Amino acid sequence: MFRGIAIVVVAAIAALLAYAAMQPDTFRVERATSIKAPPDKVFALVNDYRNWGAWSPWEKMDPEMKRSFSGAASGKGSQYAWEGNSKVGSGRMEITESTPPSRVALKLDMLKPFEAHNAIEFRMEPRGDATYVSWSMSGPQPYLAKLVCLFVSMDGMVGKDFETGLANLKAAAEK
Repeated sequence: MFRGIAIVVVAAIAALLAYAAMQPDTFRVERATSIKAPPDKVFALVNDYRNWGAWSPWEKMDPEMKRSFSGAASGKGSQYAWEGNSKVGSGRMEITESTPPSRVALKLDMLKPFEAHNAIEFRMEPRGDATYVSWSMSGPQPYLAKLVCLFVSMDGMVGKDFETGLANLKAAAEK
């Protein structure tokens, strides 16, 4: 009987590991909203890391977070590094592309709580008297991440933070 149970358990684990291996090699998380403000106002809040305190969901999770700014003051080449508690971890971002007032692309290098290297993109598109804003993150999904994402998806881990950030961005831009 014990041998039969052990065979079933081993087979189930092997099936789970094989299923994880078949998952996509990349991930993408995206959220969007409409903001009643011109694209240049929204763009300015995203294109300068010093403005992120007004809307970024992670800025409020650790009031003691250590921040540093380097490179260009804003736009391409602007860099932001942080070190905080377990909720925000530590890492670095750099604006790699800045096309006023429609697009900001970033390179995100997370160091803690786990290492990750992802691409972030903000797009701003005028729609009548409002601006449609999308915020996306994409990156590689190595095997261990595929295995973890069988139980907790990247969308589930980051999506709510993007929604909070976009709501904060909306409030800041509509003032």
